Amino acid sequence: MKRLVVKSWLLLLYFEFIMRFSSFKRLHAIVRNQKVRPMDKGCVPSSSELCHAVDLACVFYVKQVLCLQRSAATTLLLRRYGWNAEMVIGAQVLPFRSHAWVEIKGTIVSDMPYLLEMYQVLERC
Repeated sequence: MKRLVVKSWLLLLYFEFIMRFSSFKRLHAIVRNQKVRPMDKGCVPSSSELCHAVDLACVFYVKQVLCLQRSAATTLLLRRYGWNAEMVIGAQVLPFRSHAWVEIKGTIVSDMPYLLEMYQVLERC
């Protein structure tokens, strides 16, 4: 588990760097272009274990982690371990809010399951 937390922490750092010094377009392209790696099902951590590793990495991160940063990192980590994850970006009109989360086969794995009732999906990648 320690190894997964360290990998998650490094992904959070990577996406903070992208968000700070590049653009949303670049972050979107990185997530979109990360292919699902085929893995032997016997040695693949569960999606909940991988999401928990990201949760722990957020606790140890040097500053507050934004939902877009967290969702991008979670999506990449899941895909690297063979899970067909999608980063989803949604918005609410009144009051205006936006949020990002991760889904596997239409099920939210990185956040509260009722988000689809609150946010209109704008993008999936």
